Amino acid sequence: MDSGSTTPTTPNEHSALLSDIRGDVERGEVRGKRAPRDSPRLHAESWKWAKVKYYLPFIGWLPNYSISLLGGDFLAGLSVSTLLIPQSISYATSLAKLSPLAGLYSAAIPGIVYALLGTSRQLNVAPEAALSLLVGQAVQTALHGDPHEPPHNPDAVRIAVATITTLQVGVFAFFLGFFRLGFIDVLLSRALLRGFITAIAVVISIEQLIPMLGLTELEHVLNPHTTLDKFVFLLQNVVTHEHRPTTLISFGALAVLVFVRYTKTIFRKYWFIYRIPEVLIVVIVSTVLTDIFDWDALGVSVLGAVPISSGNGSFIHFPVHKSTLRYMQSTTSTAISIAVIGYLDSIVAAKQNAAHFGYSISPNRELVALGASNIVGSFIPGLLPAFGSITRSRINADVGGRSQMASLICSALVLLATFFLLPAFVFLVVFSLLAEAPHDVLYFWKMRAYTDLGLMLITFTTSLLWNVEVGIVCSIICSLLLVVHKSSKPRLTILGRLPGTTRWKPVNDNPEAEEDVPGAMIVRLRDDLDFANTAQLKERLRRLELYGQHKSHPSDAPRREQASVIVFHLADLETCDASAAQILYELLETYKTRGVAVFIAHLRAAPRVTFERAGIVALLGEDAFYEDVAAAMTRSLFGQSFTVLRR
Repeated sequence: MDSGSTTPTTPNEHSALLSDIRGDVERGEVRGKRAPRDSPRLHAESWKWAKVKYYLPFIGWLPNYSISLLGGDFLAGLSVSTLLIPQSISYATSLAKLSPLAGLYSAAIPGIVYALLGTSRQLNVAPEAALSLLVGQAVQTALHGDPHEPPHNPDAVRIAVATITTLQVGVFAFFLGFFRLGFIDVLLSRALLRGFITAIAVVISIEQLIPMLGLTELEHVLNPHTTLDKFVFLLQNVVTHEHRPTTLISFGALAVLVFVRYTKTIFRKYWFIYRIPEVLIVVIVSTVLTDIFDWDALGVSVLGAVPISSGNGSFIHFPVHKSTLRYMQSTTSTAISIAVIGYLDSIVAAKQNAAHFGYSISPNRELVALGASNIVGSFIPGLLPAFGSITRSRINADVGGRSQMASLICSALVLLATFFLLPAFVFLVVFSLLAEAPHDVLYFWKMRAYTDLGLMLITFTTSLLWNVEVGIVCSIICSLLLVVHKSSKPRLTILGRLPGTTRWKPVNDNPEAEEDVPGAMIVRLRDDLDFANTAQLKERLRRLELYGQHKSHPSDAPRREQASVIVFHLADLETCDASAAQILYELLETYKTRGVAVFIAHLRAAPRVTFERAGIVALLGEDAFYEDVAAAMTRSLFGQSFTVLRR
């Protein structure tokens, strides 16, 4: 039985229920009118219980959890944890500039909260590379913002920045879900995200090359700020200051990772090869070799002993206090960026798994669950923001994860590793995000999607030349402008009559359709009217009137005569807001002033009420509204004939 389904009633339960009913009948307590009296109360209780299970999903799936799913969930949790443990250490130390303990706790605590509150059964919530990098940039800014006054306790600054950032991320995501703004994932295009991910991949590669070449100490002395500065720093010092043992070990480990992953793609059908945890194997082997050959004595950076306790005897702290509030304002933009990007990655992974396994998810509830996970995480000082991962969630599903129990098992294994295996881990940089970028560039080029390519280029360039936050802001602004630009243009079509019929069709799609009445233009509006798209309606109609639906430049000479009769086909108009009605009134008033006869056909009841309230019906008169275009055209021809006879 799948997680989250209703447990069927057993025969024993049926017998017990029937016995209770027979007993009530024998005692004379079952009467025909009793059911209607109890039904509203039972219905209200059922409705309340359904609401509780809706907002607290674990109440629905955990009591009904089938033990038959435990094997797959345990294997999935184990597989993901073998990837997540070294990965979270690397993200925390290399990208976020925090302790390895922060990465491990961030991989465990938020995942537990999400498993209880989230609706996706396969989504794995933990630190992500791009988001850890954003936290690291905020930490670096706080540490080196004033070069003349370095902080007295850098570790305390790192913890404070990470804590207040994670708290703000959680609050922002929670309120996005609370106010039902989960639709924001449809506003940002795939090209924008690919540009951002590609830029992140380059930034992370440059960030990781520094410790892989043994240049970390020199970086702390020279303190290059931007990605471009760090790239120049690498070029200037890679030959003269690189640490040879560190370089050989790092690139040797990277070569092994690349080779194993390539081998896994070739032998994908063999599960025992495809499931090899290459990251964990490299970490374990490097740890053993370091101990045998004393690589740390050669100057190779190792993790060393990490205390499990926080140092002050308390594991949990309220995240809002004097030391964190001083960094609140400077990290707000970072927190917003992390919340948006983290949610986009999470919802993509959640939707993919929901579609594959045939269940539904709620974007708004996902936001609430992700927000709550990070809010809870912020109570443990120094934790990183945690969101869903497409890669880890795919592994979770492929190995056999069928419920949120897999995430609980994964988090439990990470905590066990934190308390018992942490001293055995050696710092190792392992990550790459460049794999999908070339494919997407070729795809957009093949599709002639130059707008998408432009978005990708803008995001990539701004992220590299300035920083990731600027890249995110620029890309979101560009995406929103494109959405507004497209939505501000109502779709208009000129209709022509099919010869020998009383049917009118778009002249562009039907070459046989003719505009057979001189001076008359029939326009079909295919969108609802609102304040955004009605503002350009007057200019769009003027261009249709003078140039038709062919592309033209404003300096071109008119190709059509000005219309003396305009018929609006409004069958597709379902809503018209007050601002749109006001603008439409002014437009129709202009036509009336010009002496243009205006008729409206196929108007629905709801927009008719809006037209009456806005004064449009009074402006045009009742005789300007008809059930169909044929009646309106007959009336317009009669009006033209009457005008000619009167003259």
